[in-house]
Amino acid sequence: MGDFGTLIPLMAGYIIVCGLNPASLLVTVGLISIITGFVFKLPVPIEPMKVLAVVAIAQAWTPSMVYASGFAMGVVWIVLSLTGLIGRIAHYTPKPVVRGIQVALGVMLAMQAFNLLSSWWLLGSLAVVIALLLKNNRYVPGILLLIIMGIPIAFYQGLPDQTAVISFTMPKITVFDPGELWTVMLLAGFAQIPLTATNAVLSTSSLISSYWPGHRVEPRKLSLSIGLTNLSLPFLGGMPICHGAGGLAAKYYFGARTGGANIAIGTVEILCGLFLASQVALIFAYFPEAIIGAMLILIGLELIKFVRDVNRNWEIAPLAITILLSVIFNMAVGFLAGLITYYLLLKIINK
Repeated sequence: MGDFGTLIPLMAGYIIVCGLNPASLLVTVGLISIITGFVFKLPVPIEPMKVLAVVAIAQAWTPSMVYASGFAMGVVWIVLSLTGLIGRIAHYTPKPVVRGIQVALGVMLAMQAFNLLSSWWLLGSLAVVIALLLKNNRYVPGILLLIIMGIPIAFYQGLPDQTAVISFTMPKITVFDPGELWTVMLLAGFAQIPLTATNAVLSTSSLISSYWPGHRVEPRKLSLSIGLTNLSLPFLGGMPICHGAGGLAAKYYFGARTGGANIAIGTVEILCGLFLASQVALIFAYFPEAIIGAMLILIGLELIKFVRDVNRNWEIAPLAITILLSVIFNMAVGFLAGLITYYLLLKIINK
């Protein structure tokens, strides 16, 4: 449950605002999580594509538009994988830029976390302390305790009593309007591509190498995984998904070490989709923001620590520019500026 801090609010938005069927959404995300666990044998996260999710929720997209955006992303990432373009991008992306993207994501998560913590500082502070104290506890994982704490507080905050009712709900097959493919790409798809390239592919591949030095997962394989997944999910009622350095850092921080973590949470998601679909949206809506904020701030700090990998003095400049412009503008701007700075400095040094 390590990356629930980002998964819960965005999944809730898709269900409540965009009208996605909760049974179909949960079951498909669960299935993909289980498959990913078996394929990679690592806790590679399954999480929403953040640019698409935020725009879709802010603009109240229809389910058809959400599914169309997922299909379009599937095509993009299969092409990048099969042509080898993602490998070339990875080859020419230096460590200071990759680390800069990771740190920028950590900073942005921490900023978002403080906003959520401010909704209930006492609860949020307690949640942070619990998570820190139980970080490496194999028997009482801190993240699980936070989830358990959050549910009764959600009832206290007004969650209806009928939420506890269990009933079987069958997921539905879904379709989309092909005419919306270009529209959703213009609205958010093109902006999503550089974020996915940097965070979900390059940074995730780099982070896997950092956590498991003997287990390399090439960017091309991650790109293909994202592509195939997004091609299938729109017909099963799913949202556009990707992997991500933030989710991987979160899972690792709270103790996940193998693909068994994906299989476990995927099973929970499927069971929730089949038997608690009508109640999940309500639980998500009333889940205390302060606890989600506590999760996010710890994940953010976990990502920020990788700044120490950059140890050559001249590499600090591209690292800093990547972080600063990613936070101020977006990751695409930070990525390009960091690349330009790195290669300009490299050229000067080699003269």
